[in-house]
Amino acid sequence: MTNFINNLYKNQALFYKVFLFILTAVVVVYLLPKGGKFKYEITKGKPWQYENLYAPFDFAILKSDDEIVKEKDQIISNNIPYYSYNEEIVVQIKSQIEPQIKEVFSDSILNRRKGAITTFVEKTLESLYQYGILEENKRSNPEQLVYLRKGNEAFEINYDRLFSQEEIQSFLTSEISSSNLVSIQPELLELFYTIIEPNVIFDSALTQKELDSKLNNISYTRGSIERGTIIISKGELVEGEKLDILNSLKQEFEAQVWSDSSYNWILLGYSLLVCMALLMLLLFIRKYRRDIYDNNVKVSFIFFNLLLMVFLTSLVVNFESRFVYIVPLCILPLTLKAFFDSRLGLFTHVITVLILGFIVPNSYEYMFLQIIAGIVTILTVSELYKRANLFISVGQITFIYILVYFAFIVIQEGNILNLDYEIFLTFILGGLATLFVQPLIYIYEKLFGLVSDMSLLELSDTNTKLLKELSDKAPGTFHHSLNVANLAEAAANEIGANAMLVRVGALYHDIGKMENPTYFSENQSSSVNSHDELSPRESAAIIIGHVIRGIEIAKKNNIPDRVIDFIRTHHGTTTVYFFYMKEKEMNEAVSAEDFRYPGPIPFSRETAILMMCDSVEAASKSLKEPTPAKIDSFVEKIISKQMEEAQFLNADITFKEIQLIKKVLKQKLKNIFHLRVEYPE
Repeated sequence: MTNFINNLYKNQALFYKVFLFILTAVVVVYLLPKGGKFKYEITKGKPWQYENLYAPFDFAILKSDDEIVKEKDQIISNNIPYYSYNEEIVVQIKSQIEPQIKEVFSDSILNRRKGAITTFVEKTLESLYQYGILEENKRSNPEQLVYLRKGNEAFEINYDRLFSQEEIQSFLTSEISSSNLVSIQPELLELFYTIIEPNVIFDSALTQKELDSKLNNISYTRGSIERGTIIISKGELVEGEKLDILNSLKQEFEAQVWSDSSYNWILLGYSLLVCMALLMLLLFIRKYRRDIYDNNVKVSFIFFNLLLMVFLTSLVVNFESRFVYIVPLCILPLTLKAFFDSRLGLFTHVITVLILGFIVPNSYEYMFLQIIAGIVTILTVSELYKRANLFISVGQITFIYILVYFAFIVIQEGNILNLDYEIFLTFILGGLATLFVQPLIYIYEKLFGLVSDMSLLELSDTNTKLLKELSDKAPGTFHHSLNVANLAEAAANEIGANAMLVRVGALYHDIGKMENPTYFSENQSSSVNSHDELSPRESAAIIIGHVIRGIEIAKKNNIPDRVIDFIRTHHGTTTVYFFYMKEKEMNEAVSAEDFRYPGPIPFSRETAILMMCDSVEAASKSLKEPTPAKIDSFVEKIISKQMEEAQFLNADITFKEIQLIKKVLKQKLKNIFHLRVEYPE
């Protein structure tokens, strides 16, 4: 039992990675579509590259989107509107005829012509209200058919059979002129204008209900294909009717309701493919980025970003697949490049795109476009902390999206008439969303405790609280740190290391000297040496202690671990040679281990660069009458001694790179110690 617990404790990092791997695979498979995947790639306008294809089952031929839209437009344009006839208004008007005649006409006229007037008014109103008077103005197409609903019945008439209010005057004038009542025309018009009211209104609810019914009855298929029928032969062009049938087969295949057995097989297939993709990513990290593999937080960060992109893409595809390019997938390589390196960022991006190929429509087009965009992202963004670089890169990424999409359309359509300009907007929106990478990096830094170049840029400001304190308490050490930072940055640029990281590490590597600044030569006056009153062992303990004290100060001030690594390793496991030799003069049996720094030795190119630059800069102060030959010999001696003591064994740095660093240090020191021309007094 004890052995099991011990093994469990020793391998907890491995168990965590296995758990993370399984969890990621399960979540990804859950987000993938659960239907079958059509095994043929359909490319419009290209020859069919597979063997002859026969229908595996009966299926209907689906109409294209253009056909459906055209059919809907035709139904809408041919739809006959409904108008409602109000019988109550007519009854009310007829009841007003007698009272209004008495009101309008004088007794003398009524005595002579009342019967004729009454007959004329009733006849005229009968004509007006045969089909009714519209509340609205007449529409532009008088020949259009409409349904007029009276009670529970509706019948079809021409729209021009209905009177508009503008037509009433001319109709009445014409009717009066053709009668024998012309002499009393003003009184008749007054009568009609008093009692006439519109009684026909447009019935929008019934019209829309009828239209919806017709639209809902549209057939989305035209014909069918029986099982065993040949669909397309090898070499035939995929276009026209063949293309429609193939797309119909694909949709029917992917929409089938699978049995439990088939569903389980599909899940198994997805699981194997997803696990294979994630395993490749994990093996890549293990083989080429061992330091990241050994850090569970960093591995979790990488898998979290992959999951985030799969989740966002799945969400958008389920909502509306046309907007899939709004998801800023290029944030993934940008983020990983900011925290790690370009190679890991690109590899993770490619693995993520391969997984997304199961989710998105037109998977080949999507994968090709996203991989190209990812490569452009890696190649164009060099210094993410510079805002101008990010804006330029986003512009280039958006341009690449548009260019590649344009190329695909030209290949598929043979022209540019069918360009979907709406998708250009999604490319632009996706590009703008990529700008969110900067605040996202800041959030990740706080959540995962990682460090990006933007944080390093902030730490490199010499006006920060900690560096100001170092400048006040130990000005000599501060000046030494600035010199080392300049040397280290130049050396890092020469061999392609992280210049920003090594510069920040150099600025903070000696902050432990703030506690006892006068015990370090760069802060001592020429006449006072604090070590004169101490034994060599005590002096060595103080000198060695600045490393431990520096780590404590850095942690207290929330300095990132990547920067603290420089404090830990800048002396490696070397000895405090001056005090060791001083002790040896008094005691031959002295052990060098008592005068040795605790380490560890540098474990990256950047920490190795700092060790070299720190030693060379500090020792250069002892050079008297420096000449180019002396400087060359001096640099060679210091770095060769460090190599002999195996200080760079874990630093993954080559002899060639060390030679280049030596060359930079020699040149820089020669520039620093160059002889000036004596000016006349």
